[in-house]
Amino acid sequence: MPSEIRKEQNKIPESVSGFAIFPLSLPSFPSLPKTCADAKHYLYIKPHEPAHPTALDERSLFISNVPFDANEGNLRALFADQLGGSRVASVVFDSSVPAAPTLKRWRTDAGKKDGEQRGKKRKRDEEIVAEGVVEDETSSLPKIWPGELRRSGGCAVVVFVDRGSMKGAWKEVQKVIKERREVQWKGSEGLGVERYRKHHAMKYPPREALQASINAYLSQFNRAELARNRLRAKQRSVPDEDGFITVTRGGRSGPARLEQAEKKKAELEERKKKSGVKDDFYRFQTREKRKEAENELRKKFEADRKRVEEMRQRRGKIRPEV
Repeated sequence: MPSEIRKEQNKIPESVSGFAIFPLSLPSFPSLPKTCADAKHYLYIKPHEPAHPTALDERSLFISNVPFDANEGNLRALFADQLGGSRVASVVFDSSVPAAPTLKRWRTDAGKKDGEQRGKKRKRDEEIVAEGVVEDETSSLPKIWPGELRRSGGCAVVVFVDRGSMKGAWKEVQKVIKERREVQWKGSEGLGVERYRKHHAMKYPPREALQASINAYLSQFNRAELARNRLRAKQRSVPDEDGFITVTRGGRSGPARLEQAEKKKAELEERKKKSGVKDDFYRFQTREKRKEAENELRKKFEADRKRVEEMRQRRGKIRPEV
């Protein structure tokens, strides 16, 4: 039987459609039959070449058909221990099970540069959203699953620390495929019945943890609501670049004074002069100005015609000789 399996493996091509076919030996379990003792899982690997390139593409590998229990830790271990010791910076998966909620806004540190420390004092109007808050570890509800799994045929992008590490890992992948070397997959722990036991226990979090999460969310919500109110008040009182005042929910906090209205009018006129806002912004304003110009020309024409008639009448009269 092992010799037949080796013959079948030798028939497997080394690449297909630009992907290198990388075999992984799966761990055996006592509960599985003997025919599954030498089970293989095949990864499809190639340099990352997306339709919209980014700065990270030159040091990234694209992997298709990742194992269902793949995570950033065991992929790091795969490249570090068995594929030349290449150092991985991060791993991005296309999906997870259970799927991440799409309506939540989650705070991440992906936009920060390496070594950049976030200041203790936050900006007053930071991360203003239309409603709700941008959740973090303290304000989100407790998780009910011990870890994430991958759907069948899922993909991942492995980003290395530099381009040299990516090149070394890619060469090592091709070398392993060419030499038919066996690479053992070290999957995640806590699967099977143990995973569902933990899930059942995590479905009922302690009351203290749940109360702390709710308190953190409400505190962040109150801060965000104050920031939104400040922004709405500013939009109600300050015209934008085009001279318009945004109509927002809530209205004025009190009746406007005459001095305040005159002041805002003067500021608007000054802003119009600086920004070059004209009175013919809308089409009806252009039509009205054209009509006014035509009426003015008609009045001047009538006045000139009367003046000419008067001159003709005066010229026709006989003046007595002196």
